[in-house]
Amino acid sequence: MSELYHQLLDATIQHLEDLKSRGVRFVPVSPEAVSALTQTSKPAAAARPQPAPRPAPAPAAAPRPIAPTPLARPAPAAPAPRPVAPPTPAPPAAPTLSPEAKAAAIENLRQRVLPCTTCSHLANSRQTVVFGVGSIHADLMFVGEAPGADEDRLGEPFVGAAGQLLTKIIQTMGLSRETVYIANILKCRPDTAPGAPGNRKPTPAEMQTCIPYLQEQIDLIRPKVIVTLGATATEGLLHLTGISRLRGNWQTYRDIPTMPTFHPSYLLHNNDLAEKRRLWEDMLLVMAKLGLPISTRQRGYFLK
Repeated sequence: MSELYHQLLDATIQHLEDLKSRGVRFVPVSPEAVSALTQTSKPAAAARPQPAPRPAPAPAAAPRPIAPTPLARPAPAAPAPRPVAPPTPAPPAAPTLSPEAKAAAIENLRQRVLPCTTCSHLANSRQTVVFGVGSIHADLMFVGEAPGADEDRLGEPFVGAAGQLLTKIIQTMGLSRETVYIANILKCRPDTAPGAPGNRKPTPAEMQTCIPYLQEQIDLIRPKVIVTLGATATEGLLHLTGISRLRGNWQTYRDIPTMPTFHPSYLLHNNDLAEKRRLWEDMLLVMAKLGLPISTRQRGYFLK
């Protein structure tokens, strides 16, 4: 009976597949036929041999232990970069002027500076315009911030107490005021309230207005090295702040090596030997850059 059942089942499946191949999708079956098939299929299903149980899967191999990855050591912190002035475009290369032509150009510039009234508040309060002093063929140029009361009265930069100290520094380098050039960012003394003591720091706007005159002086003189004296002169020329960390580090202004250092007046108020030595070390660097001879005595100044 079981064999007959399977024969009938195979024949039925074959018949249905033939119908499907001819596109027939539905086959009508009477309820009686469905009932008969259901009753017949139960014993047949019980008579069917059960499939052999599948063998249990082999236990998975234990994972290999993974060696711990050593923690990466943090890279040492990079040293803080030295402050560098933003690039200042150098002027187009000008033909080398003869001494006579250079003197005439400097004098022409002076005649344009003396009557300047662009900063009306400064023009109304000044006594004189402080243009600059020294050799127009100098290899070394010192730049300060602005004239003080003594400079405004005499019309020459660095003639007060700070100027006298600067003169000593220049002489200790083996030079003189006549062989270097000295100028300021501002040509006029910053105005102060009537009766106010001391000097006022120039404003950024005042420095920006007046600095084209200084740039023209630099372009005509063409020094080999510039020294900026103090925080304000360094800020006005190089647009950098923080003189304590700037000093001793070479900068560049219009393709000219530039050394920021302390203003002489700072040493007048701070008589510390170590601070004097720091300024002098800057001057030793300047002398080396200019190829000036440096004696053992000069190297040892302000050392304990």
